[in-house]
Amino acid sequence: MTSLFPSPGGRWCFHLWYNEDALRVHREDTDFCQQKVSKLLSVTDSYSNIFRRATARVVARSAPEETVTSSFASFIHAVRPEHLSKTVRHRSKRMILDSIGVGLVGSTTHVFDIALQYCRELYSSVAVSSVYGKPGIKLSPTLAAFTNGVATHSMDFDDTWHPATHPSGAVLPALLAASQMLPPSTKPNGMDFLLAFNVGLEVQGRLMHFSTEAHDIPKRFHPPSVVGTMGSAAATAKLLSLSTAQCAHALGIAASLAGAPMANAATQAKPLHIGNATRLGFEAALLAARGMEANPLILDDIPGCSGFSAFYSVYQPKPLSTPSDHHEFLLEKQDIAFKRFPAHLGMHWVVDAALSVRNLFINYAGSFSPSLIRTIVLKIPVSKYINRPFPSSEHQARHSFQFNACTALLDGEVGLSSFTESSIHRQELRELLDKVVVEHPEDNVANFDKMYGEVALLLHSGDVLTGKCDTFYGHWRKPLSKESLLKKFRSNASHVLPEDKIETIISMVDNLENLSDGSQLACSL
Repeated sequence: MTSLFPSPGGRWCFHLWYNEDALRVHREDTDFCQQKVSKLLSVTDSYSNIFRRATARVVARSAPEETVTSSFASFIHAVRPEHLSKTVRHRSKRMILDSIGVGLVGSTTHVFDIALQYCRELYSSVAVSSVYGKPGIKLSPTLAAFTNGVATHSMDFDDTWHPATHPSGAVLPALLAASQMLPPSTKPNGMDFLLAFNVGLEVQGRLMHFSTEAHDIPKRFHPPSVVGTMGSAAATAKLLSLSTAQCAHALGIAASLAGAPMANAATQAKPLHIGNATRLGFEAALLAARGMEANPLILDDIPGCSGFSAFYSVYQPKPLSTPSDHHEFLLEKQDIAFKRFPAHLGMHWVVDAALSVRNLFINYAGSFSPSLIRTIVLKIPVSKYINRPFPSSEHQARHSFQFNACTALLDGEVGLSSFTESSIHRQELRELLDKVVVEHPEDNVANFDKMYGEVALLLHSGDVLTGKCDTFYGHWRKPLSKESLLKKFRSNASHVLPEDKIETIISMVDNLENLSDGSQLACSL
């Protein structure tokens, strides 16, 4: 287990515990945990004393009862595998598989190469955690989480929930890295891993429901940089079996590490939001495990002293009930959206609308002939950062209603190759973009549960052809079939892995509950 201790020279550094008598604290009370912690850290008296005093302070200063924050901490600590329904297990395993796939294909991108080179150049004496698509490379746990988080969001190909956030990429890389960090005798099993993943999802979802502002396409903070950091802290705290008080402190520490502005959407910096969320939440849990404390009311609404409420203009927190046999996870009620092509979720509405009207146009004219089109009208919600008339880079193109609609019209599909430099700067595409007019109907709101996309072709003949999409294939109301999800995963993973490894990962995720060693999933990457 990674620990933060003062070195003999007075500087703080990370160490890795490989003691075979290592800490295992699932389902154990605080007194017994303290006894095992003391035994584990007997390698040096000074380190043992430091940690014993830190643990005692954490226990003595536990979060007050009957607060929102303490309810979340209690949930994280107390939730058990039997609380996960069959539906939740099924949906979350689909998310894990998809997230690994988009991370693997994301390891082929330029922004991933930048992040990987940066991490490899940092000093690290504990390179034990795997990197997506790079079987010969290991990094320290938190840097591996960061790098894999960047890979996951490098193409904007990762899943999206409602209220809007990318939940898997902020949690899964931290858990993969943490599972490899732990010594053999304390490795989590597959069910431990799946439970921790769902804890990270649940915390993100509950926090998003604290604000009506979070239901709409964001304008200020990128949601995964906010709730994702908290979800990573909660998931890692669960995997490391932290006490209730430590779980509360992990959330408080994570809140001080959270947040990234929407202005960096459509740039190479946006994938850093996921990378930082998963890494910094992981670090928050590690710091809490070492005895660092934070405000025990961080999630509560305290007038005159903002905690997590600082991220929202409207904030109404509610306690999270103690898990029981009847606890219903949010994933039970709200399924996830999986993307069919690597672009912002909003693009999927306009692409399906464009493909629909393209078919009408071909039936009308016999073939797709742009010269017959006078004007292309897009009816879309008001959202400035995805309204980009003439994108000049792949990241801008992934966040452009206009680009994705016109690419679908011109090519009859949108895929990985649509966002290459040569595809973006085609003359015939630019000619179509010149014809686009954008309208914002009042009933088309910037909300992934309510918006629609409409594409109308006004022809020189005076005829008008229209395609509309209310729910695209892959949306939570029209989820991808098992066959479609596996096809996406195999396609993504094939860029960096051989077929036998791809099938091994599919089988491993499908049978995750039965894995005796949850770190096997990370080792297979």
